Amino acid sequence: MLTVEKIGGTSMSQFQDVLQNIIKGDRKGDELYNRIFVVSAYNNVTNWLLEHKKTGEPGIYNKFLNGEDYSSALDSFCQRLLLINDGFADYGLDLKEARDFIRFRVDQAKTVLYSLGKVLASGYVDPKAIHLAAREILASIGEAHSGWNSVNILNNNGINARFVDLCGFNDNESLTIDERIHKEFSDIDFDTVLCIATGYTKGTEGIMRAFDRGYSEVTFSKIAVEVKADEAVIHKEYHLSSADPKIVGVENSIPVGHTNYIVADQLADIGMEAIHPKAAKPLELAGINIRIKNTFEPTHPGTLISRDYISPDPRVEIVSGSRKVLAIEVHDPMMVGEVGFDGHIMQYFVKYGVSYILKSTNANSITMVVWDNEKSRELINVLEEVFYQVNAKAVAIVCVMGTNIALPGFLYRATKALYEKGINVESFAQSLMQVNMQFVIQRERYEEAVIVLNEALCK
Repeated sequence: MLTVEKIGGTSMSQFQDVLQNIIKGDRKGDELYNRIFVVSAYNNVTNWLLEHKKTGEPGIYNKFLNGEDYSSALDSFCQRLLLINDGFADYGLDLKEARDFIRFRVDQAKTVLYSLGKVLASGYVDPKAIHLAAREILASIGEAHSGWNSVNILNNNGINARFVDLCGFNDNESLTIDERIHKEFSDIDFDTVLCIATGYTKGTEGIMRAFDRGYSEVTFSKIAVEVKADEAVIHKEYHLSSADPKIVGVENSIPVGHTNYIVADQLADIGMEAIHPKAAKPLELAGINIRIKNTFEPTHPGTLISRDYISPDPRVEIVSGSRKVLAIEVHDPMMVGEVGFDGHIMQYFVKYGVSYILKSTNANSITMVVWDNEKSRELINVLEEVFYQVNAKAVAIVCVMGTNIALPGFLYRATKALYEKGINVESFAQSLMQVNMQFVIQRERYEEAVIVLNEALCK
């Protein structure tokens, strides 16, 4: 059974657990092989290179954009990576070889960035294309660092491991992402070699142009499809659970066990993705199941995401959502019966690149829930100038999801639980497929709503 397995940054930073729980476990001899691991950068490394994913704090990329001294920043960054290396010495990392590798890779990146800066200064090219190329170059350093280290540790622990460097620093070939993956994996005997691949893949189309920070999952997905994997496995620091353990407590979050790609899409739509939706689609179409596992509970089977699964018993599988959303209501007395009114509104959503999470309508108003960000607030200002009345409100959205909840009773139980805690439903949506009930509530009640719904529906 050939598996492709992705390891996230938080888990990679605790590589001793990855080594013991995931790679070794109780496997011996040939059981160690027929696995390809796609690794992320160590925790926070990509934040230092680009910007902090949650806070937006700028990284080295911002220095390149502003023409500041990114070279010295990369030197300081390299020292931070060497400190990370020190933490793995006891597990088999050769510190001298590891130091030489990452210093050389950082120097390579500096050389390419310097050349890009010169081309940018000439004024003959589109700055956006150069900026995107610089972003890709910087991002790739983190995965190269963690991937090379992992292979060195494994080889020094008696495991025949191979570093599959998809970053393309050592060639000038104009390959697409798929072509590069095909080339690098075409001559490997998976029965005898354990592969560690970088989460970043260099390609002519630019993996970050389409996927930005979700690029490692796209690499993971494309590798699984290329090698015709029997299963794609994602290792996380938590199980895919009935609710966020950080909100409801680990003891109150139940591993989902089994769900389908439709529910995975619902999660992705509210930013709580089990896997990036553009990474999930190729796997779904290829009929490859995804398994979400907890790095720190290696014997637990985790949660299987498959194409056709429907729970044999009616049950709510997941309660999730976000408190970082806005509800936009467009009201117009002339809307009633007017064909295409919502299409007129959507033209502005398309123009400003804003996608909605929820849409609810009545005779003369349409409510859409969107992410609370700069683009959405810019859109609201424009809508206020065009339409009769526009109201915007900072809210939260909490969703109740499952593959088999299209039965009487679930909506009643959910609304009853919210009512008994005095949590008002500001807006609501559910499609005919009935895999996701979406409740818009006061932002400050979000965590309480998740706790209440998890307790009422997932026990």
